Amino acid sequence: QVQVVESGGGLVQAGGSLRLSCTVSGLTCDSYAMGWFRQAPGKEREGVSCISWGGDSTYYTDSVKGRLTISRDNGKKTVSLQMESLKPEDTAVYYCAAADGWLYTCPEENGEYNYWGQGTQVTVSS
Repeated sequence: QVQVVESGGGLVQAGGSLRLSCTVSGLTCDSYAMGWFRQAPGKEREGVSCISWGGDSTYYTDSVKGRLTISRDNGKKTVSLQMESLKPEDTAVYYCAAADGWLYTCPEENGEYNYWGQGTQVTVSS
């Protein structure tokens, strides 16, 4: 059974920082991209960031560029999202996901992600 577990969410004031972590277990494949998504109340889930298996290719949605940084440790099968200068509009449930076989770039469609976590709540107060 593949499990994806996020952690690190919480309540923070605007301008503050959080570090989200994601651990993947049970995957038999060696290569996969990993991404972070978020869903705010009343809105659809959107992609925030992703990183290829090799770490050479990353993606950030325009609203978080320069504030969020994604990284991974393939040996530990973990991915992190360092969040700086947080804004109230960053408030959402953040989900971690894995996409099998994406070595050199990130998936272009959300449907390419095979495994999803349950999410961790991030709340940014004004």
